[in-house]
Amino acid sequence: MHKIKLIALDLDGTLLDADKRMPAENAAALERAAGEGIEIVPATGRFFRGMPQIVKDLPYVHYVISVNGAEVYDVARRKTLCSAEIPWERAVAVMERLDALDVLYDCYQNGWGWMTRVFYDRAEQYAANVHSLDMIKNLCTPVPELKAVLRERASGVQKIQIFFRDMDLRAEMLKTLPAEFPDLVVTTSIVNNIEFNSREATKGVALKKLAAALGISVNETMAFGDDRNDIPMLETAGIGVAMGNAEEEVKRAADFVTCDCGDGGVARAMKHFLWENEP
Repeated sequence: MHKIKLIALDLDGTLLDADKRMPAENAAALERAAGEGIEIVPATGRFFRGMPQIVKDLPYVHYVISVNGAEVYDVARRKTLCSAEIPWERAVAVMERLDALDVLYDCYQNGWGWMTRVFYDRAEQYAANVHSLDMIKNLCTPVPELKAVLRERASGVQKIQIFFRDMDLRAEMLKTLPAEFPDLVVTTSIVNNIEFNSREATKGVALKKLAAALGISVNETMAFGDDRNDIPMLETAGIGVAMGNAEEEVKRAADFVTCDCGDGGVARAMKHFLWENEP
C-alpha cells in the first residue's frame, strides 16, 4: 500500500465525465479516502466560484487549487493561501497581440471572468460545445472593452483564456505564443482554447506550496489529469495518473495511465495504488 496523504484532481475530463457528472465509483472512492484522512484537493483551471456545484458541495474538500494554480484557496476560512498573477500591463500586452487574430479572449480577475461585450455577444461562434458556451455565458461578465477596464483597475490578472474556431490557427499559436511570451505559462485545458498564466501559476507549483503548508511531502501526494495544464502537477506528485482520454503528451508525463473519465478511471487508479491488496 502506498502512503498517500493528499490527492489532487483535475475536474473536467478527469474526476467528472463528459457531461460534467461524477461517476458513482469516483464519489465512493473519494469519500473512503477522505475518511482515511487523505486530503482531497480539486485542481482546476476554473476559479473557485466557477467550479461545478457537485464538487463545491463535497464536505471533505478543505482546499482548492484554482485557475491553473494562480490561487490556492482555503475553503473553510474562505481565504486565499497563496496566489500568482500576471501583471495587468503584461495582460494588456498579450491582449493587444491577440487582437490581430480571429479569436475571443477573456480573463479571470479577483475570482471572476471578464470579457469584452462584442466577444461575449458572439461566443457561440467560438465555443467548442454547449459546456464551453455555458462557462462563457455564466462565468463571465461582459464589459465595454476589456483592456480599458484592466488599465482602469490596474490590478493583476489570474488567467487569460483564448477561444478558437480555427483549429489550425490554434495549433500554430501553441507553437509560437510560448516564444513570444516566455515569461508566462502557455497551456490548454479544453479542445479549442489556449491559456496564459504567471510562470509561478501552475498546478505543480501550487501542489508544492499546499503540501508544504500542510506538512506533507510531495512524495506523499497523488495527482490526476487529462490535459496539458495538468502536466506540471503529474510530474510533481509522488504518483501522477493520466486518464485514458488524456492527450498523449499528458500520458507520457504520468507514472500510470488509468481508464477514461466516464469509466471511473479515478476510482480504479485509487484502488490500484491505495487498496491494491483488497479483492
